[in-house]
Amino acid sequence: MRIVVAEDLYLLRDGMVRLIEACGHQVVATAATGPETLEALLAWRPDVAVVDVRMPPAQSDEGLRAALAARREVPGLPVLVLSQHVEQLYARELLSDGGGGVGYFLKESVFDADQFIEALERVAGGGTAMDPAVIAKLLSSGSSNRLLSGLTEREHSVLGLMAEGLSNQAIGRRLFLSESAISKYTTSMFGKLGITDDDDTNRRVLAVLAYLNNP
Repeated sequence: MRIVVAEDLYLLRDGMVRLIEACGHQVVATAATGPETLEALLAWRPDVAVVDVRMPPAQSDEGLRAALAARREVPGLPVLVLSQHVEQLYARELLSDGGGGVGYFLKESVFDADQFIEALERVAGGGTAMDPAVIAKLLSSGSSNRLLSGLTEREHSVLGLMAEGLSNQAIGRRLFLSESAISKYTTSMFGKLGITDDDDTNRRVLAVLAYLNNP
């Protein structure tokens, strides 16, 4: 994979570059500011980008806004956000554009190299890779609570695992249920949420997140 790494902390940025290249992928560019991030994403159009949220010059949300701007120019440009913070407004915009190829992890939740590379590969392939802590934050609004109130406890569990990007088969293994049982829970869940089901798991995940996080 051709990867852009956007992170303002030198040691963390250098560490990610070394890890990515040790796993056989190529880092084509790095960025340490919001403007550099946008420039690199548009110039290289990588297979996937790792982007921090808070970057210079203002240390607010420049990285995430750069990723959003790049995806408007290059629809579906794969982006894995890796941050210490959940910026709800821009995270919802990223997840709800319907383009696929998105992920959002908190830095503290990445425990090993395999997890990180797997998330990168999933996002590069057009899928989703979501940190459960990020999902919980995004689903904590009052409107989301109202939408979720009709789901059973098991359907809540299935929704959370789907939002992480897991397939029905993987969810079944996690919950010790058959794939057909997960399919039934999924059909019921989407019916209650008013979302039309389809055969593309990743698209369904994006649709659920977009729907639940509309104000």
